[in-house]
Amino acid sequence: MPLAIDSLAIRAPGGEPLFAPLTIQVEAGSVTTVMGPSGVGKTTLLQGIAGHLPAGFALTGHLALNGRLLNGLPAEQRRIGMMFQDAGLFPHLSVGDNLAFGLRVTVRGRRARARVVDEALSTAGLEGMGDRDPATLSGGQRARAALMQSLLAEPEAILLDEPFSRLDQALRNGIRRFVLDHIRARSIPALLVTHDPADAQAAGGPMIPLDPTGVVNT
Repeated sequence: MPLAIDSLAIRAPGGEPLFAPLTIQVEAGSVTTVMGPSGVGKTTLLQGIAGHLPAGFALTGHLALNGRLLNGLPAEQRRIGMMFQDAGLFPHLSVGDNLAFGLRVTVRGRRARARVVDEALSTAGLEGMGDRDPATLSGGQRARAALMQSLLAEPEAILLDEPFSRLDQALRNGIRRFVLDHIRARSIPALLVTHDPADAQAAGGPMIPLDPTGVVNT
């Protein structure tokens, strides 16, 4: 089911719109890329969709996911995952506890939760690293762990905020393929924001320029 964005616009605290109204339908298993220069509002767009819009900013337009209207819902009820540039792992938790943090409450019992976490670590190529401090992981390992953390929450959509931009060039292609393949395999609609054309090409879906002056539709 799609993530539907209809005439979405965000205004800064001073009242000025960050970008032109945006209308997109992101289909299940598809990765749509939004591109634009730094400062145009790419991250703020994702924050607005996820329900984390900073104080003073205002969102207009309509957001729906699997037929549910998201406008006005708190972030925890939107069922939207996010993956960031810095991997977003909690530094005070082990790698395994970071993954367990994302588990749905429907996974009950210590053994069941541990089994799901172990399976996710194996999927990410992180076997035996559950007790590690996230700071000891490489950039690629952190990215894989962050994706598993997001997916274990069973999101109905996922937002990607330039998650590959801080990876070494030697790692970037492999991690990007790992992340995008897992999203497609789970038939989750994904919205990727980036300034790197290679990300858009790898995503393989529609590419939308975030235009500060004109109306953008797709």
